[in-house]
Amino acid sequence: MAINLSAFYDFREGLARLRDGESEKANELLRQAVERDPENPYYVSYYGLSLAHAEGKWAEAEQLCHTAICRNRRQAQLYLNLAEVYVKTGKRQGAADTLSRGLRYLPHDVRLQQAFGRLATRRPPVLGFLPRTSAINRSLGNIRHRILAFVPRRKHLLPADSAINRAAAG
Repeated sequence: MAINLSAFYDFREGLARLRDGESEKANELLRQAVERDPENPYYVSYYGLSLAHAEGKWAEAEQLCHTAICRNRRQAQLYLNLAEVYVKTGKRQGAADTLSRGLRYLPHDVRLQQAFGRLATRRPPVLGFLPRTSAINRSLGNIRHRILAFVPRRKHLLPADSAINRAAAG
């Protein structure tokens, strides 16, 4: 399998332009890359993403990103690109479904997990036996939100490192 170098250079330059916010120029470069190597799923997916940003052709962008995923289901970036297209069009559920499908193939991919977590921002109700819409749950939820805004988030705090355990041991 030979690599088309001119397609690769166009892709690389188009990707840099897309990241810099120059979506029109990126769209042209990525279109050229797809024309030179139409079977490469990365080229197709990023062309779809650039098409959405540059020209607002959301349906075509969605179709291109779907095509790329069908060609290679084990690449997290392809799912992320399709999810981004969905989010830009206001289809948050479609984005969540796409990321969920990606997590079935790549359950340990951190980028997919983080993107999925950003879409699912709601915490469970404070009192699980009451409906989310009850006045008590809403009030307690607001209080919890305010408290958690001031509490530092420490993900990797080991029990042995806590001040309570040091005082008990000392």
